[in-house]
Amino acid sequence: MILCFDIGGSAMKGAVAASPTDIRPMPRVTTPGRDFAAFVAVFRDAILQLPDKPQCLAISITGVVDEDSGTLICANIPCMHQRDLKHDLEAALGLPVFIANDADCFALAEAGVGAGQGHRIVFGAILGSGVGGGLVVDGRLINEHGGFAGEWGHGTAAASFAGTPPVLIPHFACECGQSGCVNTIGAARGMERLHQHLHGIRATSETIIQRWQAGDNAAARTLDVFVDLVSAPLALTINITGATIVPVGGGLANSKALLTVLDEAVRSRTLRRFPRPLVVPAACTVEPGLIGAALLGAACLG
Repeated sequence: MILCFDIGGSAMKGAVAASPTDIRPMPRVTTPGRDFAAFVAVFRDAILQLPDKPQCLAISITGVVDEDSGTLICANIPCMHQRDLKHDLEAALGLPVFIANDADCFALAEAGVGAGQGHRIVFGAILGSGVGGGLVVDGRLINEHGGFAGEWGHGTAAASFAGTPPVLIPHFACECGQSGCVNTIGAARGMERLHQHLHGIRATSETIIQRWQAGDNAAARTLDVFVDLVSAPLALTINITGATIVPVGGGLANSKALLTVLDEAVRSRTLRRFPRPLVVPAACTVEPGLIGAALLGAACLG
């Protein structure tokens, strides 16, 4: 029995997992963002509700664990930021604790019970409020003990010209401190930024996609540039990792039409040519963080 939590800046979702397909949700709790004692109390209360002591606590969390120091980089939950969360929770709870980034847990879920089943190397990509990803090889997460593998959204990788005909795209500043990151143009906010840059029009990503599907020329131009900018670094990521499937999650993945066009563009740019879809919608549409946490705990327990 594994106690699983998927933790975001606003809510903590818990569950008890007997297996990755037998996950029993617990009541959602507001994340105590600035009170670490209250944060620990959420886990203590969850353990007290169980008939037996769980084998471990496995956590999917926004943020990244620094593999060298063990500290969590999670600025939107201040009580955990720059803290060795694994060490502190193990000391407080008397349980083994395993922690992974939420995008990594998404990739684990897709590799284990989602669209990546049957594939040896799975790259899970997030196209939502930000651009992220996780890499799973032979059923195990590359970032099992922390690290930054899979973060294809950061680094100066965005092209300066994109679309047909090519148009100049500025290297927009990214929240990570760099400029020209895929995160600045590949996320939902990035699509909106591109639309405003190209046409001087403010619109949500949902509206842009709807107008594109309705035949709007301005939206079609934005999607042309967007797909050009995103497909190149994603194809490079596939070339580097050897992934044979890329399940996509996040808000933009709700548009199957967008993923179809992105898939065609990516496959035209990979070194290995795939005769079947490569970039596909995620199959774990309900609580992939909890599924991934359960798989993380099971793998780490051995």
